[in-house]
Amino acid sequence: MMKIDTEYYERCIETLQKAYTLLQQENTDSIHYDIYRSACIKEFELILEQSGKLLRKVLNPYFHTSKDVDKLNFKDLFRHANLHSFITNEACERWMKYRDNRNTKAHDYGVGFAEETLTLLPSFHFGCVRFGRNH
Repeated sequence: MMKIDTEYYERCIETLQKAYTLLQQENTDSIHYDIYRSACIKEFELILEQSGKLLRKVLNPYFHTSKDVDKLNFKDLFRHANLHSFITNEACERWMKYRDNRNTKAHDYGVGFAEETLTLLPSFHFGCVRFGRNH
């Protein structure tokens, strides 16, 4: 199997870890809290997108052509990753939830979206690290 470059993905995970750690040390009414929260949301979205791109590369050998893989939407990528045992059923469901959060809140970049997304980060981070190590 071809080696897939996950350097940027892993850097995004590290950035998310650091921003989330610093966020937890701040009072919710401080400007630093807002800065770290924004960084967490940005990294959350970058990691979601990078995960899809990496999965396309991982799944490519399982399809007749790369165009077939390119036709898959985000959720289908994760369903196929589960089908081919790259991720568990539970991980697949979590990634669906992360994507739903991003899609349903994408046009509401207010405090509500940010705070709801923050509640997902502990399990999201765990899933990212496992995904990064598996691929």
